[in-house]
Amino acid sequence: MLFSSIPFLYYFLPMVLIAYYLAPKSVKNMVLLIASLVFYGWGEPTYVILMLISIGTGYLFGILIEKFRETVWSKICLIVSVTISLGFLVYFKYANFFITNFNKVTGSSLKILNVVLPIGISFYTFQIVSYIIDVYRNQVKAQRNPITLATYITMFPQLIAGPIVRYSDVERQLVKRSISFEKISYGIRRFCFGLGKKILIANVLGEYCAVFKATDEKSIIFYWTYAIAVSLQIYFDFSGYSDMAIGLGSMLGFEFIENFNYPFISKSATEFWRRWHMSLGTWFRDYVYIPLGGSRCSKKRLILNIFVVWMLTGFWHGAEWNFIVWGLYFGILLVLEKSFLLKWLEKYKIIGHLYILIFGIMSFIIFDAISMEGAISHIGVMFGVTDISLMTYITRYYLKSYLIVFIIAIIGATPVPKILIKKLMKNKIGNIIIKISEPIVMAILLLVITGYLVDGSFNPFLYFRF
Repeated sequence: MLFSSIPFLYYFLPMVLIAYYLAPKSVKNMVLLIASLVFYGWGEPTYVILMLISIGTGYLFGILIEKFRETVWSKICLIVSVTISLGFLVYFKYANFFITNFNKVTGSSLKILNVVLPIGISFYTFQIVSYIIDVYRNQVKAQRNPITLATYITMFPQLIAGPIVRYSDVERQLVKRSISFEKISYGIRRFCFGLGKKILIANVLGEYCAVFKATDEKSIIFYWTYAIAVSLQIYFDFSGYSDMAIGLGSMLGFEFIENFNYPFISKSATEFWRRWHMSLGTWFRDYVYIPLGGSRCSKKRLILNIFVVWMLTGFWHGAEWNFIVWGLYFGILLVLEKSFLLKWLEKYKIIGHLYILIFGIMSFIIFDAISMEGAISHIGVMFGVTDISLMTYITRYYLKSYLIVFIIAIIGATPVPKILIKKLMKNKIGNIIIKISEPIVMAILLLVITGYLVDGSFNPFLYFRF
């Protein structure tokens, strides 16, 4: 089930919220757990069993790690638990990738496994692993109540698309949380804006990208605008789902961490990754980069650490070479910045903005590519390597058709709208206008979105690969 679907918006969510609000505090977690399992099992009920096994092993080994603390058995339990969790992830997500590449290198003909990638397995696996490691580090206490731990891992708002919520961030909220009119109001507003970003911006930009891929009459401008469109599509899709997750969490009384902070206003790749998918970046920092030695080591080891982390970051996004190259691409930029480039970029901020916009856009061509040959060819055309027209009638036609969405997306990818609204709210009359108009705008937005969904408009789910 997807957030951006009629069954979720008009059947599942209202019924869950009614049951949740009416339930006594003592059984709210049980209501949320059942709802989350129904949500996850809607499209693939078989993999609910896999998730429950993963949760069960995490629960058991968390208790054993705490029981055997200060002994070698605690570390053994940690290794076994992490191995089981990552083993499931590797088997379902990466086994066929390894088999395919092994066959290519050796000329073997090993059969591809008949497995389907469970949606959200990367997200809930990382949550279980972080919980187990934090228990081992004595940063959190092992959860004795299996319902509470299962509720944390399966919580449907962040189950299939993030953010990656750590147990330590919601430990207290799982036991004691408050539901207020302000939280519900904020949650509805945040959810509706996230849904609007997904349906009215990301999906429409996705249509433009689909048109580009389908037509043979391309131009240099068409290649550039596609690159911009796919970058913005991925951003608004990812950040839109994060907004919806945060909004849903607020409706349920939870406070989830922010996951995106206007990454396209960055002045370096270092800053970009402090603003893009922040929960993933901090996860790799705390559970991979720092344990490897972080930056407190020799220069050679630092470079190795960066490349290991960014190779894994890319690989986390999908079992294809383009994702690995995408991760290593950012690894190269980060190494260059740590070596000498960052000081120069911070000194000349305008150049820094242009640098990350150009290199960021090129990175998403790699991210979206079917093959590396296609990505390299695309980038070459953008910079005039191939002799094609600068502009064609087809390019002009589609640019005019999608121009308004491009403008909205570019402005919306900056904090300008947020700053303007905050300034308006400081004015007494402006504050009144916003408070009166907000529910009307939300209702109109939801009505328009519903129209798009009923019409069966372009509505891809980018997280199938994750």
